[in-house]
Amino acid sequence: MGCGPKETYLVQYTSGATGAPKPVVVTAGAAAHNVRAARKAYDLHHGSVIVSWLPQYHDCGLMFLLLTVVSGATCVLTSATSFVRRPRLWLELISEFKATCTPVPSFALPLVLRRGRSEHGTRPLQLQSLRNLILVNEPIYKSSVDEFLEEFGRAGLRASSISPSYGLAENCTFVSTAWRVTEGYTGDSRSSTLPAYNKLLPSARLPRPSLSAEAPDIEIVVVDAETGKPVEDGGEGEIGLSSPSNGSGYLGDTPEPESREVFGARLPGRAGPCFVRTSDLGVVHGTEERYLYVLGRTADAIVVADSERRVPAHYVETAAFESSPGCLRGGCIASFTTLPASPSPLVVVAELRNERGGGGADMAADICAGIRQAVWREVGVPVARAVLVQSGGVPKTTSGKLRRGAARAQLLAGKLPKVFEARYVGLEPAAGVVMAKESASNLVRLQSPL
Repeated sequence: MGCGPKETYLVQYTSGATGAPKPVVVTAGAAAHNVRAARKAYDLHHGSVIVSWLPQYHDCGLMFLLLTVVSGATCVLTSATSFVRRPRLWLELISEFKATCTPVPSFALPLVLRRGRSEHGTRPLQLQSLRNLILVNEPIYKSSVDEFLEEFGRAGLRASSISPSYGLAENCTFVSTAWRVTEGYTGDSRSSTLPAYNKLLPSARLPRPSLSAEAPDIEIVVVDAETGKPVEDGGEGEIGLSSPSNGSGYLGDTPEPESREVFGARLPGRAGPCFVRTSDLGVVHGTEERYLYVLGRTADAIVVADSERRVPAHYVETAAFESSPGCLRGGCIASFTTLPASPSPLVVVAELRNERGGGGADMAADICAGIRQAVWREVGVPVARAVLVQSGGVPKTTSGKLRRGAARAQLLAGKLPKVFEARYVGLEPAAGVVMAKESASNLVRLQSPL
C-alpha cells in the first residue's frame, strides 16, 4: 500500500550549517509535487542521462534518484569519495555515457579546476551532450563558472548548460533554477550567458508581476524580515516560499512554536497559503527578466559596526582565500563575528594546505596580513583576528557546508587546532603581542593578551 498525499513520506534533516540539524516532515503529496516541479524545470525525460556522485542519503542525491524513476531516465552513479579522490572522474563519466544532466554543489567547480584539468587524466573529454549542469549550494560565483567554462569549453561544454539552482529541506528539496528549457546552443562557451549581481549568478527566473495572471506553482517572494512585507525589486530581504512542496513542520516540535514561525508565515493583508521562511537573504533584479539572487544565510551575515550593512560571510571568505590561494584551502575558510548577529569583532579562520605547514612564523604572519588587507580592500570590513588552523580544522556539515557558528564556539572554547593567530586593532596589529612556540608545529603563534 502506498502513502496518501497527506501522510508522512519521509523525514529529512536540514544541513545543520547554522545550528543543530532539524527533522523536516515531508508528506507524500509534497514529495510528489517537488519531483514533478524539478522534472519540468530541468526538462527530464526517458532520453535523459544523469551522472551523479551526490550521496543518496542527502536530499539532493535522493531527489535525482526519484527523478530518474519518474522521468524514465538513465542514472549513472559513483561515490562522493571517488569524486574527491579523483575529481576528473565526474567529467569522464559524463563523456563516456553522454550524460545530459548532472547535479553538483558549486564547490565542485574550483576543485575540478585545481585537480581535474587535462594534465590529471589521459582520457579525452567530450562534454557537448550536457544540457544541464546543475549547481546547488549557494553561493554560485560567476567568476568560478566562467573559469570552468573557459577550461572545459574546449571539450564541448556549453555556457547554455549552466543551471544555477536553489533548494532547501523545508521545501522538500527543489525550489528553482535560472536555466531555461528553451535555450538552445550558444557558440560562446567562455562565459555564462546569465546576468550577475555582486559577483553571483541567479538561482531563479521570476515572472513579471504585470504578466502574472495567477501565482506560480512555487511562489518566491523577498520580504522584510521584521515586518514580513514584500520589498521592492532591488531591495534585499529574506526569501519566502509558498508551494505544495512545503514541509509540514519539524518532527517532534511540540507545541510547535518554531514550526509555526518557519512554515506558517503569511504576507500581511493577503489571504491564501502559508509561506516558508527560509532564513536565506535574497534580492530580485532585472527588468525584461526578473532574477532571484541568493546572497547567503541571514544567520551568517556579518553585521558591520557603525553601519546598517550586513555582509554575507562568503564575501569575506572569498577575499581571504584569494589573498593566498597557494597556501589556504579553498572552501575551508570561515568568517564570523565574536557575538552572533551583532556588530562585534570580525574573525577569519582559515585552513592551511598540508604542504604549507612548515613555512615559519614570518610566512604565517604574512598570510594573516594578506587576509586582513584583502578583506578590507574587497569588503570594507576590518578583521580583528586572523586564525590559521590545521587542514580539517574548520567544522563542516556532512554535505560540505561551513558551520560558522560551530567554528565560533570552538574558537571561544579554545578547541580549534590553531597553528597561528594574529590580532589587530582597527587596521593595525594589536599592541602587546607576544610570541610563543606552538606545540605540534614549527610555526609560531601570535598571542595577544587583549
